[in-house]
Amino acid sequence: MHEAISEVSTLLFVPGDRPERFEKATASGAGLVVVDLEDAVAPSNKPAARSNAAAWARDHACIVRINGVGTAWHADDVAQLAASSCGIMLPKAERPDDVRRLVAAVGGCGVVALVETARGILDAASIAELDGVDRLALGSFDLATELGVNPSDREALLASRSALVLASARAGLPGPVDGITAGIDDPAGITDDTDYARRLGFTGKLCIHPRQVAPVADALRPSEAERSWAATVTAAQREGVGVVDGAMVDKPVIERAERILRRFARTTTSGTI
Repeated sequence: MHEAISEVSTLLFVPGDRPERFEKATASGAGLVVVDLEDAVAPSNKPAARSNAAAWARDHACIVRINGVGTAWHADDVAQLAASSCGIMLPKAERPDDVRRLVAAVGGCGVVALVETARGILDAASIAELDGVDRLALGSFDLATELGVNPSDREALLASRSALVLASARAGLPGPVDGITAGIDDPAGITDDTDYARRLGFTGKLCIHPRQVAPVADALRPSEAERSWAATVTAAQREGVGVVDGAMVDKPVIERAERILRRFARTTTSGTI
């Protein structure tokens, strides 16, 4: 598993045909920049975007969202980026065999499977267990369109989100990456969306503007109250105490506390990853 992809919590999209924005995206504090060759790029600009992404990836840690399997640009995207060390995000990831072929083609590049169809949700467990898949991510807007629901309707997408969390846990992957929030100048809204996803088991979120990065990172970072609880639990465990605040402390409780402390330390020392 590629450490950067597995630990990152904020992934910021930037259009591949706008290379003048790459540095700004990197300076945003995002854990990883996702250079987009798919939805954000018009068909006529895709060859230039691909070249821009490949050039940027030679000297910068990033992820590149390539065009999907079956499109006119997929094979060229894979061929040009296979020699890079950047991560690859596959949109419309839904068939395990397609994901397996991509992993084989890009060699050591880490793969993020962007699940955004009903078929992908139902096959998420098989996709997550493939060697070379480092993370699952939710494409909530495309999925909502296929399902005929509003992408902001949490209840309508709850089963799909939970499916990705369960698939990731079963495969030993970190929590999945939640889909985008459309509001750019709505820090309260994106904080609320991110907090909801974190409570379900997501550990990352896709961002579409630099102004979304800080609120997302803050919402995904364990709170001081959680850190304090976790520290109390681990201290009690070292002292052989079996009860904290009137609640039993057993192995699952200790493991949860240790996980909280690791994530708190990582996000505090690494900034807004």
